[in-house]
Amino acid sequence: MKLPVVVTKMHQGKSLELDAKRETITLLAPDGQPLGTVTWGAIIDYISFSQQHTRSNDPRSQPRVSLTAKVRYMASDGSQVESRATGVGGGGLFIESSSPLTVGTELTVSFSLPDRPGEWMEGKGRVAWVCPKPDQYTFFPGMGMRFTVIAPETRARLIEFVNSMKKSEPVAPAS
Repeated sequence: MKLPVVVTKMHQGKSLELDAKRETITLLAPDGQPLGTVTWGAIIDYISFSQQHTRSNDPRSQPRVSLTAKVRYMASDGSQVESRATGVGGGGLFIESSSPLTVGTELTVSFSLPDRPGEWMEGKGRVAWVCPKPDQYTFFPGMGMRFTVIAPETRARLIEFVNSMKKSEPVAPAS
């Protein structure tokens, strides 16, 4: 089912395509090209989170930072892919890929943070959303992976690293 965007001026001409079998929503450009896909679960989590917590600009429940980390995972054909994650957080990773896996795909990832490049950590997750081409939020196509299984010490190490990076981010001067 396609739902045209007609009222929201900034996005007029785009449409949302609902896939009930895969439980996904895909944003389509006016020419019909997919701009990104999210799962119903991700939307439900977003709505639930926003109802349980005070509203903020970031719907994530875990801290996150933009940086580059090494990542490895298995492609759908069984081959190992080495890539980079440009969004890293306690809840998951954004993995750059010109051939992102489909939403809902489960995968095991190994990743290495920049402060200890020889230390590889593991987690299991599910592709929560796909960005098939660069857009206003991402410079590269790829996929957002949400952790489903991650050792408590790995998550703690990841959150500790992310929080340390957030503390060192420059503060914009007040205008």
